[in-house]
Amino acid sequence: MFNIGDLIIYSGHGICKIDDICEKTISGITRMYYVLHPMENNPPLTISTPVNNDKVIMMNLLDQDEANEILESFKQPGVSWNDNANLRNTTYSDIVKSGNRKEIAKVVNTLFRKKLEAEQKDKKLYERDQKLLSTTQAILFKELAICLNISVDEVHDRILKLISKQV
Repeated sequence: MFNIGDLIIYSGHGICKIDDICEKTISGITRMYYVLHPMENNPPLTISTPVNNDKVIMMNLLDQDEANEILESFKQPGVSWNDNANLRNTTYSDIVKSGNRKEIAKVVNTLFRKKLEAEQKDKKLYERDQKLLSTTQAILFKELAICLNISVDEVHDRILKLISKQV
């Protein structure tokens, strides 16, 4: 169970702060709910979700050692590339939905590398790949920044240096 004030990863909303834990009655059923808001709160959004909701992923943020390990993982190749865009998008999206940050980092790693390769050829990353990269990278880099007490830009720069040495 989480506590008021905890920062967590909440499904597709990214990093959220728990503002309250309280009883709510919805459709005649009374349960305990987390009341939280995304840290990227534009426009302002409040989310209420049952404490025992097994349909969404809620996780603690990484600790500093895990964050450093994930950062260092960008020295290695990411997940394997599939030339079939639909299959690739399904596979990568499933990995992201799993909530496993080490595997998510591999997806971001691969897409980031492919984006750099495309840019070197004056091309762009396939639109669905770019969208998945943008949303996933934003959440992962924000979490790494918080855990390592550095800026998102610094996370981006460190990863870019690690990848650029190999591209």
